[in-house]
Amino acid sequence: LSSLHLKEEKNKPDANGAVVKADDNVEKTEDEEKEDRAAQSLLNKLIRSNLVDTTNQVEVLQRDPTSPLYSVKSFEELRLKPQLLEGVYAMGFNRPSKIQENALPMMLAEPPQNLIAQSQSGTGKTAAFVLAMLSRVEPGNKYPQCLCLSPTYELALQTGKVIEQMGKFYPELKLAYAVRGNKLERGQKISEQIVIGTPGTVLDWCSKLKFIDPKKIKVFVLDEADVMIATQGHQDQSIRIQRMLPRDCQMLLFSATFEDSVWKFAQKVVPDPNIIKLKREEETLDTIKQYYVLCNNRDEKFQALCNIYGAITIAQAMIFCHTRKTASWLAAELSKEGHQVALLSGEMMVEQRAAVIERFREGKEKVLVTTNVCARGIDVEQVSVVINFDLPVDKDGNPDNETYLHRIGRTGRFGKRGLAINMVDSKHSMNILNRIQEHFNKKINKLDTDDLDEIEKITN
Repeated sequence: LSSLHLKEEKNKPDANGAVVKADDNVEKTEDEEKEDRAAQSLLNKLIRSNLVDTTNQVEVLQRDPTSPLYSVKSFEELRLKPQLLEGVYAMGFNRPSKIQENALPMMLAEPPQNLIAQSQSGTGKTAAFVLAMLSRVEPGNKYPQCLCLSPTYELALQTGKVIEQMGKFYPELKLAYAVRGNKLERGQKISEQIVIGTPGTVLDWCSKLKFIDPKKIKVFVLDEADVMIATQGHQDQSIRIQRMLPRDCQMLLFSATFEDSVWKFAQKVVPDPNIIKLKREEETLDTIKQYYVLCNNRDEKFQALCNIYGAITIAQAMIFCHTRKTASWLAAELSKEGHQVALLSGEMMVEQRAAVIERFREGKEKVLVTTNVCARGIDVEQVSVVINFDLPVDKDGNPDNETYLHRIGRTGRFGKRGLAINMVDSKHSMNILNRIQEHFNKKINKLDTDDLDEIEKITN
C-alpha cells in the first residue's frame, strides 16, 4: 500500500499544530494545563503494543431490534477477502476483541449499516473500521471510496500505519493523506481509494480544490469524535463534509467517551445508527490499603518519602504531584539521593512521554513521578503502590474524589492487593483527606513504622 510523500515540517508542532514554548517560571496547576485529549490519545496509541483485555461488558442497541443479534468469535466467520485475512493475522490478531465481535458483523453487513461505537484506546477499534474500509473498496476503481477523519495530523498518521499494515497483501489498494503540508497541484484528481486526513484539509479537498468527488464515497469514518469536537472548528467542518456525501454512504463514528456534546454531534452526522456502548466498570477500593503520613511541610514530606522508599521500590510505584514544578523538583531530589526515578511531565513531547512510560513498564525505572494530566489513561499493570505527594484538589481547592479514585485505582488491579499512601502537610490537607474518606466511606489509617513490614508484604 503506497502513500503520498509528506514534506518534513521544520518546527515540530504540538498535537494541535501550534509551536509551543514552555515558560518554566510559571507554575501551572493541572487545572490550568488544558488537558490535551489529542496528545493523550496519541500517547495511548504509541504505548499500546497489544490489546487491553477489558472486562467491560458491551451493550448493543440495534437500529432494527427485530433482527437477530449477530456476533463472531473468529475472523474466518466474516468471510473476508483472503488477502485481508492474511493482513489481520500478520498484525497478530488471533481472534476478535470484545468490541470487534459485535462491531465487525454490523460494519460488514449488506446493505451497509451505520454505527456509533464507544471504545477506549487499545480495544481494537482502529483495526475494526480499517477492515470495514478495506472490505468495501473496489480496487479497480482509481478514485477515493473511503474517507476517514482524524482530529490531528499525528493521529491520522497512526491510523494510516494500521491501514498500511492490514493492506500489506493487497497492493492494488492505495492510501492518500489529506493533511497540512501535503500540497497537490490544483485541478489534480486523486487516484487513491482511501483518504485519511484532518477535517480542514479534507473539506478543502472535497469542496474548494475538488481533488475528491464526495458523491463517490462509500464509507465515512469519524475517529476519536470526543477529541475531534474538543478542537475549535472541527465539528462544523466534519458536518459540512458529511452533508456532501451520498445518502447511502456508510457512516461509522467512534469515541472513547459519550458526553452529551458527543451524542448531539453523533446524531447530526450518523442517521439511523446501530449503537455499541461499553458498560462502565465499577471501580472498587476493596483491594487497596490506604494510609496517610503526617508532615509539617514539603521537606518533611520528602523525608517521609525517603523513609518509605526502601519498601516501595520492591514494586513499581507512581508518585503524583499537583504541579509540574513540584514533580520536577521531587524527581531531581530523589535522583540526588541516588534513587532510580522517571519523570513524566507536560512539557515533554508525546514521543518522549511514550519512551518514559515504556521504560517504566519494562521495569527499567521502578518509580514514576508525574502529574494528573500526564498520567490519565495510562495502564501499567504491575503498579502496586501509588503515593499522593499532593492530594488531588479541583480548581476551587475542594477534594477531587474522581481523580483520587483514578490515581489509586491504578493499583489493586485484576484483584491483586494494592497500596495508596497520602502525604498530609497541613490542617487544610488533613481536612481534604477526611472529606475523601467520607466520600468513599473507607477509613484511611495513619502510617506507623510497624506498617512498613505490612507494606513490604503487599509489594512483594
